[in-house]
Amino acid sequence: MKFGPFAIDEAVGIVLAHTFRTEGLTLKKGDVLTHADVAALRAAGVKDVIGAQIEAGDIAEDLAAARVAQRLAGVNVTLSAARTGRCNLAAARDGVVCIDAAQITAANLISESVTIASLADKQAVKAGQTVATVKIIPFAVTAEVMAGLEGALDGAAVTLKPFRAMRFALVSTIAPGLKPSVVASTEEITRQRIAALRGTTVSATRTAHTAADVAAEIGSAIAGGAEILLVTGASATVDRGDVVPAGIVAAGGVIDHYGMPVDPGNLLVLGHIGLVPVLALPGCARSPKLNGVDWVMQRLAAGIAVTANDIMAMGVGGLLVDTPSRPLPRESAVEARPEPDVKVGAVVLAAGQSRRMGPANKLLMELDGTPLVRRTVAALRAAKVAQVVVVTGHQAAEVRQALRGLDVTIIHNPRYADGLSTSLKAGVGALAPDISAAVIGLGDMPGVTAGHVDRLIAGFDPSGGRAIGVPVHNGKRGNPVLWDRRFFGDMREVSGDVGARHLIGANESLVYEVEFGDTGVLTDLDTPEQWSDYLAKSVSIKPGS
Repeated sequence: MKFGPFAIDEAVGIVLAHTFRTEGLTLKKGDVLTHADVAALRAAGVKDVIGAQIEAGDIAEDLAAARVAQRLAGVNVTLSAARTGRCNLAAARDGVVCIDAAQITAANLISESVTIASLADKQAVKAGQTVATVKIIPFAVTAEVMAGLEGALDGAAVTLKPFRAMRFALVSTIAPGLKPSVVASTEEITRQRIAALRGTTVSATRTAHTAADVAAEIGSAIAGGAEILLVTGASATVDRGDVVPAGIVAAGGVIDHYGMPVDPGNLLVLGHIGLVPVLALPGCARSPKLNGVDWVMQRLAAGIAVTANDIMAMGVGGLLVDTPSRPLPRESAVEARPEPDVKVGAVVLAAGQSRRMGPANKLLMELDGTPLVRRTVAALRAAKVAQVVVVTGHQAAEVRQALRGLDVTIIHNPRYADGLSTSLKAGVGALAPDISAAVIGLGDMPGVTAGHVDRLIAGFDPSGGRAIGVPVHNGKRGNPVLWDRRFFGDMREVSGDVGARHLIGANESLVYEVEFGDTGVLTDLDTPEQWSDYLAKSVSIKPGS
């Protein structure tokens, strides 16, 4: 192929390199000039044109693109029609695309005139999604280049493993302090993950957080026909010998690998019992956002075996979230001090219908002569916060009256009956624009004090990786939780009767825990029994202490 300027008298048959427009005449890039085109150009005063002359043996761009794409495409991959030197490869079904990177790299090294771009290997795709594209840059390639390309591509380099409609079973362990709503939310998010892989959830059971109970539930799930087993623990797995891995082994299984170089997803456990893969899910699986769990589940659902080496090879490209420097050790985190210009707000969720308490609204019930909601809000108001927002809903007028005289912003959530998420969105939305972080709390926690809140604030240092402050007592996480402003957008996307707890699991690398010696951060009063027990203990913590 010859490329360059051609005199107008020699331009018949030339492939036009650039679009030409003048009054009454338009010729597009790639047009092969005819006698009529040349006459029109001459009449317009054109002396020469820039283009390409295809020589004997050259392969035109569209034909070349189609030939390379046909060489690339394997099973379950379709081709588009080649146009302007480009041919796309698309997934014929939902599944996992498999890319032979070595072949594609070898082909790309043949000539600068041909480029092949693809998705990353083992990426989940939808039917119709483009998985690779071939682009011929000039208007033709030589026979020698084509021979080199076809030699480099000695087998289908782009194939697709479709999802196989596998049967999944989910086992959730429960423990004191783990709210049923958290378990229910995790189950629903996991079902959605399974459905996206064309799978079916054949069972979803709950059991105590012991190795023996986990083993029993695993055995039942496999007996029930489960082909892939997922286990979510009441607490994170911190060792191969922890409760959930021990339960897998007790059920006759083998732990193939613990941990993965994907963040979020570090604490994944991969095992198997016979031919059934077993995954102990990390805390980030409570979030619907992409994490390492998805990568492993996608492969398994497509019938692709996952080994320990496969897991460890996921590190490059495995940083799935913007993760600043790791937080300091938890013991020293509370010694940090926030930047002086940081303003922390507080949101108190006080819109619930208090159904578990019976006919009474727990927020209006009195402790030491003070309504519960006032006691909670007063504690946060006494802390080092710049603004307190209280979200009302059920019996809004009465709750507002209970807070009379406190320096707080009260907003009403008319959609409170639609779930906790609506109040969370309303509260976050009412925070002042200069608020850098917010303590999100519940209106029914009488043991929370200003001291709790101030220690959470003292540990806040988002530039140092401490962006989510979680109170802890004897290893159990409680409330309220301090959130950097970066998470406000995620909170606005939550739906249903769930809060932001799943965001903690999705961002474990940004969590700092603050240990407290008292149970105030764990105590909320939802039922008459809890109320009676609390009164029986004769706990009297003054608001704001």
